[in-house]
Amino acid sequence: MAVEKLFKDEATEEKGERARMASFVGAMAIADLVKTTLGPKGMDKILQSTGRGHSVTVTNDGATILKSLHIDNPAAKVLIDISKVQDDEVGDGTTSVVVLAGELLREAEKLVASKIHPMTIISGFRMAADCARNALLARVMDNKKDAEKFRSDLMRIAKTTLSSKILSQDKEHFAKLAVDAVMRLKGSTNLESIQIIKKAGGSLKDSFLDEGFILDKKIGLGQPKRIENAKILVANTAMDTDKVKIYGARVRVDSMAKVAQIEGAEKEKMREKVQKIIGHGINCFVNRQLIYNFPEELFADSGILAIEHADFEGIERLALVTGGEIASTFDNPESVKLGHCKLIEEIMIGEDKLIHFSGVQMGQACTIVLRGASFHVLDEAERSLHDALCVLSQTVNDSRVLLGGGWPEMVMAKAVDELARKTPGKKSHAIEAFSRALLAIPTTIADNAGLDSAELIARLRAEHHKQESNAGIDVITGSVGDMAELGISEAFKVKQGVLLSATEAAEMILRVDEIITCAPRRREDRM
Repeated sequence: MAVEKLFKDEATEEKGERARMASFVGAMAIADLVKTTLGPKGMDKILQSTGRGHSVTVTNDGATILKSLHIDNPAAKVLIDISKVQDDEVGDGTTSVVVLAGELLREAEKLVASKIHPMTIISGFRMAADCARNALLARVMDNKKDAEKFRSDLMRIAKTTLSSKILSQDKEHFAKLAVDAVMRLKGSTNLESIQIIKKAGGSLKDSFLDEGFILDKKIGLGQPKRIENAKILVANTAMDTDKVKIYGARVRVDSMAKVAQIEGAEKEKMREKVQKIIGHGINCFVNRQLIYNFPEELFADSGILAIEHADFEGIERLALVTGGEIASTFDNPESVKLGHCKLIEEIMIGEDKLIHFSGVQMGQACTIVLRGASFHVLDEAERSLHDALCVLSQTVNDSRVLLGGGWPEMVMAKAVDELARKTPGKKSHAIEAFSRALLAIPTTIADNAGLDSAELIARLRAEHHKQESNAGIDVITGSVGDMAELGISEAFKVKQGVLLSATEAAEMILRVDEIITCAPRRREDRM
């Protein structure tokens, strides 16, 4: 039996059925893993790294969970990627994407088993996805014109997004924070100017939104603690050259007096630089690098608040917020744009002192200060809030809104079912399978809440066969409820992202008929 070997030693290949099995099983396993985090009653996962420090993350965010997994199965990696993309693109719906893609593959597996060609399934899925999207488009609401209504829409979306996260207890409070912060952005989706500071201590309810900008630094000694009508120079320059560094320089001198002369010259240089900076007519100097005690002294003498070592993001934000630019040379003061704000003062949050800039030029920026019992809680709160902010900023641009709570999936499933009945040929099986997969999301929401999903979904389906129904799953009472009255809304952009990404991912995995694994590279023995 001399089989010609095509691959090198140890390379493996899986063909046909086995390859498809491997990819289906892997994808479904991933979907089942994150399934339990879906919906308002979804549970969290603890991720513990095996690296040093054994850092622990407690999270509910699908993308965060999947990012931290190391997985061998190629199909599972595709799913992880779509959840990452969903996270970057719209911020929320990371779990739904994976669950939907997993369900599509589960249905596809049955179809392939009954001898329907993958290409047929794919074209059926394609038709179904288009149909589902149009069904949603027909039912969206858009309140962009009416500011009051639009704001209440945003509040609802924020509350719905937060209700599956750790912040669900205080979701009113946090939804308001998020909406206020996003409304200040005036339509830009750049979340850089919303700064989130985490301070342990207090409870989540103590979190607040601050109009100004907060820099996580202390004010130096002997400097003014409070400045009104501040002119701020934001710089990135070295202010630590007034001493000769023992290690870096080699200078041959014949007596100590010469060293003193060199030091004197260095000091003079420093003094000139400080004079130049003061010449800008400023009363606050923020630097990204160290400021030694000598220049600090000079600044304090002329009543200038000098802040050293501000972290880089902080510096960029500060420049954005105060309307200044980051300077690194000070020779021509007229070309440097200074930042302005009404008041700089020191505030206390918990145990720490921070510097607070209020009355800033650019009204867009704000700072959200999160308080919480421990760092894990804070990290998770930040992730949840970030999700809410992403969704809201996307919604401000694309103001189309849908109801939530499994309602969109029911609407899509109904439309897709009707399409399946009209379509001749084998494709109709695939289209029907698509509608079954869509029902998986409300089913999972109900299962996670410990409700009888089969019964609820049947009731929902019956409700939706009446015209224009608003029925969805109300997990709090455990029955079918009116989503419009309960105020459960979702952004259209999120749903569309989920639908299209999941379909494409499922399609990609379906197309596989062979998996080839390379041989591992051997290390040669160097001994």
